[in-house]
Amino acid sequence: MCGRYVLKRKDLEALLQHFGIRSLEEFHSRYNIAPTTIVPAIRTSAEGGREAVPLRWGLVPSWAKDPAGGARLCNARAEGIAAKPAFRHAFRKKRCLVPASGFYEWQTLGRTKLPWYFSRRDEQPFVFAGLWESWRSPAGTELETCSLITTDANPVVGQIHDRMPVILAGSGVEEWINPEHEEPEKLLPLLRPFPAEEMSGRPVNPQVNSVATEGPECLEPAPVLPAPGSEGPQLSLGFE
Repeated sequence: MCGRYVLKRKDLEALLQHFGIRSLEEFHSRYNIAPTTIVPAIRTSAEGGREAVPLRWGLVPSWAKDPAGGARLCNARAEGIAAKPAFRHAFRKKRCLVPASGFYEWQTLGRTKLPWYFSRRDEQPFVFAGLWESWRSPAGTELETCSLITTDANPVVGQIHDRMPVILAGSGVEEWINPEHEEPEKLLPLLRPFPAEEMSGRPVNPQVNSVATEGPECLEPAPVLPAPGSEGPQLSLGFE
């Protein structure tokens, strides 16, 4: 799964510039984004262009009785996504990109949970494959939400967790948000692990465990601890 991630202001600006979208002036760097918070996303507008919108992380299907269960749908497994009632409509009609600088997964060492930070080796920003939905309350209030799609972990992330968020790159970015694509046979091949040789990971400040910790201190190095299956310390899972 993916339960926390990082988005730096400069990385969001670079991605918005790439898509020709105006800057979101109100956004500040966030180093510990958690479900139920408002996050920036990129999607196809009603006019056919690209737009940046704020979405609450944790998908609420349009048919839900209330939005309380959204946090449980912060992730959508790629396997079976085209048929699952909570996701199948959004998979066909409401796909989005969620900008990020990196994401966290946790290593369990006895009673300790150590956060690891994963990012591109070149430290460039990227986009997660996401779904979005619109829910309307009985009073007429509209709520737009999103979910991040997960797939099997690549060998880098896989040493810590068996799942990872889908990171899109190259032509897959435009293919994912192309409204003309609705067929599973065109979309499902995009939901694959990001190449391991292009990623790195390292243990970071255990303060990440608390959602109240939001600053750059989240990315401070953690004490050197043994990697899973190793007798000696290892700080990085990046390929050299």
